[in-house]
Amino acid sequence: MPKHLHYPLFQVDSFTAAPFAGNPAGVCLLPGPAEPAWMQKVAAEMNLSETAFLVRLPDGFNLRWFTPAVEVDLCGHGTLASAHIVWETGLLEPDEPALFQTKSGLLTCTLKDDWIEMDFPATPPSPVAPAGEVAQALGAPIKSFHSSRFDYLAELEDEATVRSLQPDFAALAKFSARGIMVTARAETPGFDFVSRFFGPGVGINEDPVTGSAHCCLAPFWASRLGKDSMTAYQASARGGVVKVRLQDERVFISGQAVTVFKGELV
Repeated sequence: MPKHLHYPLFQVDSFTAAPFAGNPAGVCLLPGPAEPAWMQKVAAEMNLSETAFLVRLPDGFNLRWFTPAVEVDLCGHGTLASAHIVWETGLLEPDEPALFQTKSGLLTCTLKDDWIEMDFPATPPSPVAPAGEVAQALGAPIKSFHSSRFDYLAELEDEATVRSLQPDFAALAKFSARGIMVTARAETPGFDFVSRFFGPGVGINEDPVTGSAHCCLAPFWASRLGKDSMTAYQASARGGVVKVRLQDERVFISGQAVTVFKGELV
């Protein structure tokens, strides 16, 4: 990128209504396409689980997401943060949908009061036989084990097990999937299920709140709970609330977001 230009850069906490919770994401507004290697360096410098790069198009925005180590094909909290910024900065009016062209196709976001609803593709899991190394790496027995488009999904016995888990990240990094979700039926009032997400193989030991994981978690729990609309809690140290609504082959994921700081990349 030309060195004389300055690029607006934001840090947004996604899936939270208050700062210093949820999942932080970087959002960089670019005047045109950038080299992937340059975007990867910016993401490594930001050192957040994801940094999103936006380029204005005639009919929306091009959106790409990078962890500190790799580019990813789908990112929920980075999309939520991006939608928050395009409305907050006035690039779109509040009643205009945010349309993002991505490696996972067209993603549409709408603003509904204080919540942003994202229209994502469902990635339902399929049962697979768990390797013994998975339970050993997680440090807990696995109730059922599944594989989705991007990740593995391990259902654990209860919410307490999910919350107290202390996995071996070096062992988890050896598996070929983007990451490993762990989940259980919620026992905390107001929530249907809880989860955590581990992705040491892509440079993120534990992701605070993973929107894209709910593309898999929503159909998984809808079939077990007999309901299409659910409220979930991702039980990381920062924590985050995610609302999901399953409709055909789409998952509508809702969350809140707050800008923590803004500046310029020079």
